Amino acid sequence: MSWSIERRHDHVAVVTMNTNKVNAQNPAFFADLHAAFDRLDKEFSDCAVVLTGTGAVFTAGLDFDHHFPLFARRSLTEIDAWFDAYRATNVRLFTYPRPTVAAINGHAYAGGLITAFDCDHRIAAEGPLQFALNEVPIGIPMPAVYCEIIKHAVGPRVASELTLFGQVYDLAAAARMGIVQQTVAPNKLLDTAIAWASLVQPDCHTAYAFSKRALQATTMAAIDAAARLDRDWLSRGMSDLGSLRAHARRYRELKGKEITWALPG
Repeated sequence: MSWSIERRHDHVAVVTMNTNKVNAQNPAFFADLHAAFDRLDKEFSDCAVVLTGTGAVFTAGLDFDHHFPLFARRSLTEIDAWFDAYRATNVRLFTYPRPTVAAINGHAYAGGLITAFDCDHRIAAEGPLQFALNEVPIGIPMPAVYCEIIKHAVGPRVASELTLFGQVYDLAAAARMGIVQQTVAPNKLLDTAIAWASLVQPDCHTAYAFSKRALQATTMAAIDAAARLDRDWLSRGMSDLGSLRAHARRYRELKGKEITWALPG
């Protein structure tokens, strides 16, 4: 099912992610994001964007059932091709030239939290939400490109804590750390996000786009500089034998069942 897009408040488009129950990120999710932003470019070119999910999860990050077998195959070419697609997805959202607001309806884990960090402003629904960049404890190296996006969103100190130790934070901690900038009652979430997105009128979108690009210029330069690190090392880190054992261990812990792929001997 393609993501729904609804025009609200004249010049705000609400995009609801609905690839699967928890918006686990896999090729279908990436395709849905690009299809939604293609539609935004063609049909909603005057609109700011509010990005949200459904139910108890904003997005749960990488789909383990897709990615862990991919990493276990240890094909550097296949992993590099996957990352090229994944990188393009996040960079497209991060550099989108109109206002983007994440209306965080539920938990945001790993790549799902990076999706929120891709947006210009983050508003979360009050409640027992959890936030984590738990890639490292799962055995997944954090790509250099995403480290730069995370630092842009929350600053280097918080980025380091989030990225290296993979702790799970509640909403109060997330607000203190700047992971989210606002919290509101769940029934006010969309209205608040729409009101924030509508602060910039369509005739000011060119000014917004330039200013956003200027604010991101040093981050984009750092992303370009870090690309070699991702190219030279990331696929090897993803398919490292220790990483693969960590993937299997965490899959068993989180899913409560045995892995469905073979580990290298």
